[in-house]
Amino acid sequence: MSINKKVVAAISTAIGYYIQAEQEALALQQKKLAERPPQPYSSPYAMAGRAASMEARWMWQMRLAR
Repeated sequence: MSINKKVVAAISTAIGYYIQAEQEALALQQKKLAERPPQPYSSPYAMAGRAASMEARWMWQMRLAR
């Protein structure tokens, strides 16, 4: 079986374009993730804990002000 050089060139070019498109898509995805602002509290448990600690601090401040 003989190897046709044009077919090999076409296959290698197609693979190169595929890899390039995949890398561009990955770079675009990473750029979108970097642009999105981070969420301060992603969990409702974290928000509840923060609220509880703030309330406890407020209670101490009110006791010290008497």
